[in-house]
Amino acid sequence: MPINDKYESPLTARYASPEMSNLFSPATKFVTWRKLWLHLAIAEKELGINDISDDAIEDMKGHLVLTEEDFRVATEEERRRRHDVMAHVHAFAITAPRAAGIIHLGATSCYVTDNADLIILRDACNLLLDKLARVIDTLSKFCAEYKDLPTLGFTHFQPAQLTTVGKRASLWVQDLLWDLRNITRARDDIGFRGVKGTTGTQASFLALFEGDHEKVEALDKRVAELSGFASSYPVTGQTYSRKIDVDILSTIASFGASTHKTASDLRLLVSLKEIEEPFEKDQIGSSAMAYKRNPMRCERVCSLSRHLMTLIQNALMTSSVQWLERTLDDSANRRVTLPEAFLTADIVLTHLQNIFEGLVVYPKVIFRHITQELPFMATENIIIAVVKKGGNRQQCHEEIRVLSHQAARRVKEDGCENDLIERIKKTEYFKCIWDELDQLLDPKTFIGRAPQQVEKFLEEHVKPALEPYKDVLRERKVTELSV
Repeated sequence: MPINDKYESPLTARYASPEMSNLFSPATKFVTWRKLWLHLAIAEKELGINDISDDAIEDMKGHLVLTEEDFRVATEEERRRRHDVMAHVHAFAITAPRAAGIIHLGATSCYVTDNADLIILRDACNLLLDKLARVIDTLSKFCAEYKDLPTLGFTHFQPAQLTTVGKRASLWVQDLLWDLRNITRARDDIGFRGVKGTTGTQASFLALFEGDHEKVEALDKRVAELSGFASSYPVTGQTYSRKIDVDILSTIASFGASTHKTASDLRLLVSLKEIEEPFEKDQIGSSAMAYKRNPMRCERVCSLSRHLMTLIQNALMTSSVQWLERTLDDSANRRVTLPEAFLTADIVLTHLQNIFEGLVVYPKVIFRHITQELPFMATENIIIAVVKKGGNRQQCHEEIRVLSHQAARRVKEDGCENDLIERIKKTEYFKCIWDELDQLLDPKTFIGRAPQQVEKFLEEHVKPALEPYKDVLRERKVTELSV
C-alpha cells in the first residue's frame, strides 16, 4: 500500500515522547498481561495448586516478551474469536506449551485487562510527575532570576499596580505545584483490582481452593504484591470501579487548565513584546509575513490543553453508565480516552519544558510600558508627599485630577507619550515635591513584597515539594521538540 495513506494519531506520530508512547503500546499491554498470568500461576502454586508445575512457571517466565509470530497468532485468533483476551491466552499457550493448561486459571478477562490498566496508569502517573517536577524546577529558577524586575501588572488586561516578572511566574508555579500534589494523590490512590472473578465474588477461586476462604484472600494479596501493589480494592464488580478513571483524569484535566492559563499569559506577554518563547534560527513564523515570530509553542500548549480538559467528561459519562456489575460499553471508549489523556499531558509537559528553558525577557520593553503608566499610578504617592509638606489633601487631589485627565487625553486622542510628570513639574502648586519626583517614580517602590514573597515561596513550598525528585532534577538536558 502507498505510504501515508492511513490516519495516524498526531499524538504519537508528531508529538508524544517515546517513553509515554511505549507505555501505552500494544507491546507493553500484552507483556503486562503475560506477567499477570505468571503472577497468578506463581501465587496459585504457592498456595497449593499442585497442577501448576515448576516447568510451567519457567516456561511462562521465558516467554513474557511477545515475538512477531505471537502478535500474528493473536491477531488471527482474535479475528476468529472476537475476544482479545482469549486470543492472547491462545498465543501464550502456543509459545509456552508447558503452561498451556493452567494459563488464566480461575480468572476472568478483567483480571488481565483491568489490572494491566491500573499498572500502566500508575506508571504513566510516575512519568508525568517526573516531567512536571522538571518543569516546576526550571520555571522556579526563572522566578528567582527575575524576582526583582518590576513589570506592569494587569487586571482585566488593563494596566494595574506593578508586580515583578518573577512574582507573576510564581503564580504559574503555584498552580503546577498543586497539580504535582493532585497527580501524586491520584497515583497513590490507585489500587489493584486483584483476583475477584467474573462478578467480583471470587467464586471461581473459592471453588479452586475447595472452599478455603483464607487461601482466596491470600491469593488476592499475593498477586497484588507480585504486581507491585500494597493492596487490592476490597470489593469490585467484574471491573474495578470506573470512578477510579474519573479520579485520575480529573487531576490531569485540572493540570490542563493550569497549562492553558500559563501559556495564554505568555501569549499575551509575547504580544506585548515583553517576553518571547524560544525561536530557532531557521524557524518561520508565517508563510506570508516574514517578520512574524508567532508563539507557536504556547499556542500548541493551549490547543492540546483544551483537548486534555475535555477528556474528563468521557470518564464521567462512562463511570455513570456502568450497569450493575459491569457493561462493555466502557471498553472502546477507554481505549481512546485513557491513553490520549496521558499522551496529551506528556506532550504539554515537553513543550512547557522547552519553552521555560528558552524564555527571553526584554527589560527595556517592560520598562517602557511601566513609564507609560506609572505616572498615573504614582498619583496617590504624590498626594501623600504633598500632604506631608503641609498641603491640603482634597486640593491636591483636584490639582492632580485635572492634570491627569489632560495627560490621558493627549495619550488617547493624539497618541502622545504620557506627560503627566512634566505637567506636574510645570505646575507651581507641586513645587514643594519637585525634587522628590524621581524617587516617587522609582518602579521598585511600587512592587511591595513581591521579591520577598517569591523567595519565601520557593524556599518553603517549592523546594520541599521537589525534594522527592532530586535525582530526576540532576539529569540536566536540553529539551528538543520533534516538530
